[in-house]
Amino acid sequence: MSYVIAVTGKGGTGKTTVAALLVRELIARGATPVLAVDADPNTCLDAALGVRAEKTVGRVREEARQEAGKGLGAGVSKQQLLELKIAQSLVEADDFDLIAMGRSEGPGCYCYANNVLKQVLGTLSARYPYVVLDNEAGLENLSRRIVQKADLMIMITDPSKRGFETVRRLHELAAEMGTGYAKLSLMVNRMHDDSSLQRAREVGAAIGADYVAGLPEDGELARRAEQGGSLLDIGPSNQACAGLRALLTGLGVVPCAQEHQA
Repeated sequence: MSYVIAVTGKGGTGKTTVAALLVRELIARGATPVLAVDADPNTCLDAALGVRAEKTVGRVREEARQEAGKGLGAGVSKQQLLELKIAQSLVEADDFDLIAMGRSEGPGCYCYANNVLKQVLGTLSARYPYVVLDNEAGLENLSRRIVQKADLMIMITDPSKRGFETVRRLHELAAEMGTGYAKLSLMVNRMHDDSSLQRAREVGAAIGADYVAGLPEDGELARRAEQGGSLLDIGPSNQACAGLRALLTGLGVVPCAQEHQA
């Protein structure tokens, strides 16, 4: 049974960076293989993990539609063709695999690609002990209900008032949509002082968060984001890595016995 970590938050708060560093920390603890899922149509997680998603769910869905229109071989259904195409879109690395939803291509609702991704996750996730899901920014991702229930939901915000308001709305929407989670964490990213962390604790208490933490402004992460470099080779002493390591330990996500230095 996979342990699903869903990362969500307002756009521009470092959501994808946190998702990539979570993959890094899970790998460092030997909790492999990890399935990394980029559910944002603006695909970015692949670059943060040092790989490239040549094909996305949106693209292969359109390829399968076009091939099906030309006629299928005997005994091959449209669903089987789509599943084959999806398998070919999976990016395989040493300790993790990546699948990206991307944008819907060709005619048809974007929701269709979203539904395909939900089906794929139901099949793929059973092969991995841990799944890290980088959601689309903002509130829309929860209404799409890609994940019905996460073991850990991490809501990311920056120190801004708008960021904390988005967290409150995300929490309300999750309840309205019936999006379940076993544990909830609130993380304030790019923190400048302790007042931001105190505000996060107040909001965390209001939404019933199991874990509240702050990640300070990090020059190294900012440089890598600008240059498009992988975050997997960042050293374990990095403050953001240390903060996420504390989260995984504090919530018992990975047994401490599995932890080793990266």
